[in-house]
Amino acid sequence: MPLFSLPMYDWPEVREATDAWAAGIAAHLRRHGFPEAPHSLTRQTDYQEVWNAPDLLLSQSCGYPVSHQYSGKLLPLVTPHYEVDGCQGPAFSSFLFVRASDEVRALTDLRGRIVAFNDRFSMSGMLALKLVFAPHAENGHFFGRAIETGSHAESLEAVQRADADVCSIDAVCVALARRHRPELLDGLTELARSPLVPGLPYVTSARNGGHELSRLRDAVADAFADPRLSVAREALFLCGYSILETIDYALIATLERDLRKRGDLHLWEAA
Repeated sequence: MPLFSLPMYDWPEVREATDAWAAGIAAHLRRHGFPEAPHSLTRQTDYQEVWNAPDLLLSQSCGYPVSHQYSGKLLPLVTPHYEVDGCQGPAFSSFLFVRASDEVRALTDLRGRIVAFNDRFSMSGMLALKLVFAPHAENGHFFGRAIETGSHAESLEAVQRADADVCSIDAVCVALARRHRPELLDGLTELARSPLVPGLPYVTSARNGGHELSRLRDAVADAFADPRLSVAREALFLCGYSILETIDYALIATLERDLRKRGDLHLWEAA
């Protein structure tokens, strides 16, 4: 059975909508010649195991893995548009949060402080933050220390507890928090935003190239146009899509390469 997962924004509060959206996509996949498209999502903690599977039919990944460790292994299908603050078409930014009580007014006020990031392979929580602070680095250093939290929600909580002083959060996760978990933002204030970069794509195994890739894209396009799925799309902030190719995600690797050339890639050492 081919694998189908949507792990990136699979919060419990929107799981019913995610399941409805996935079921709709699967129905269109079957109509486009994928009769074994699963009726339910694969959910497991190690979603990278799914990305590595040769029978991966459809998933969603961060743009960083697509341009780095999964380059040549995952093919972008479509890049969803999200109707939230911080997103523009297929592009998104990250929000940098600090404690309101900390009286941080400028990026340079955080020199030597502690940063929280969700994952070392995250565009939104790791590289986006480095892009913001790199211009203020001195000899390639800025922060005193870093902690890897495992999720955007845990990064926000780390800043709230004063275990860290700043974090970088995906715009869609910010929207989910504002709607479903406003307590995650209590006592925090937005300090800055990262540059816009290509958003989180729906992907498939590189084995599904050529004609299969075209049929997969057609199926997802039909799901986005299906009025019966409008309630699920609205709950997930989905409002359209673009077709971005692997070359479009190479921008992320280029941004990181530029940081490395300037000596500003390592702004911290994770604890």
